[in-house]
Amino acid sequence: MEPVIGLAVGRGTGPELAAVFERVLDGIGRSHSIGIDVVRSPRTYHSYFSLKPEGAVGRIRELTREDAEHYEAFCRERADSGTTAIFRTAINAQSLYLVRQHLQAVKVDVITTPTASLLMVRDEAQGFYTGENSHTPGVVTRTTEFSREITDKVIAHALKRARREWPDGEVDQVVMAYKFHLLDGALDEWVTEASARHGVEIRLCQPDTVNRNLIEHGLSPRTVIIAGNEWGDIMHVVLLDRFGSERQENRFTENVHLHPDVAGLVEYQTVHGSADDLAGRDVVNPVATVRAAAAIAERHAGCTGAIRAVERALGSIGARGVLTPDLGGRSSTTEVVDALLDVLEAPAGLVAGS
Repeated sequence: MEPVIGLAVGRGTGPELAAVFERVLDGIGRSHSIGIDVVRSPRTYHSYFSLKPEGAVGRIRELTREDAEHYEAFCRERADSGTTAIFRTAINAQSLYLVRQHLQAVKVDVITTPTASLLMVRDEAQGFYTGENSHTPGVVTRTTEFSREITDKVIAHALKRARREWPDGEVDQVVMAYKFHLLDGALDEWVTEASARHGVEIRLCQPDTVNRNLIEHGLSPRTVIIAGNEWGDIMHVVLLDRFGSERQENRFTENVHLHPDVAGLVEYQTVHGSADDLAGRDVVNPVATVRAAAAIAERHAGCTGAIRAVERALGSIGARGVLTPDLGGRSSTTEVVDALLDVLEAPAGLVAGS
């Protein structure tokens, strides 16, 4: 039976990157003699900028809700059918966070240096990025919540993922970066209880304290940061640049859903957004999408070695200057993907650096 991968496409550069994803996933599958079936959501979801021409605030609210309901239903349908991975291009954040709240999502990324490793788990299921809006003339009121149940789930997942990353169990520190001073001591109480229950010291810190410590001391060899999304969203790109020497255009991340209805479903996305200004120009950087396709192929479709093979192929074409303009090259998106697939399909001895 062929592995099945979900695909959800937003506007902006979404259609171009969806085509990249399907081509690369198919190429990897063929190189492993594995057929991979891709099931695409029938709706093309809005980006923030595509919503604005659709009308005034009331119409934008309506379309935001429609996108959220449709995408949540697609995720549930895929999970019910046994799909374990979805690749999604960027869509409007307001719709996306409604889905993340309902499906209790966390974003997971591992940032490494030659001497240290940071496991970052962003809490997307609660807090100031989630919630509902109500409108009165000249005022938007946003109502959000934090809960002990969700906090426990996020901590448990972070510790489980840390054990997977470091099977020997050695972790130098577990830090939570939240604006907990705004929550009447409730979050402090929940974290203290979770720390005792798991037998792990968890330090609950204000975001500015986490920033200061990172600036002064850098990363410990093994650090877990569980981040409130209002901090994690802003700091993710900064941490990639400071510690991972990575551009967001080249990076993908995982969103893991913790709700029992969709347990086991992982959504992969690029770190960069919809890049509406680049839509239709064939110049969007495909590297993050290519890497996501490799990770999905290896982890969810049985294509052993796909990640390493794609990294070698990216190194090979990069050494030849086959890069999009944002990376200093002159190649189109299509030319980069063509060159990458040529390398992946070449005999191993002909691949530069092999």
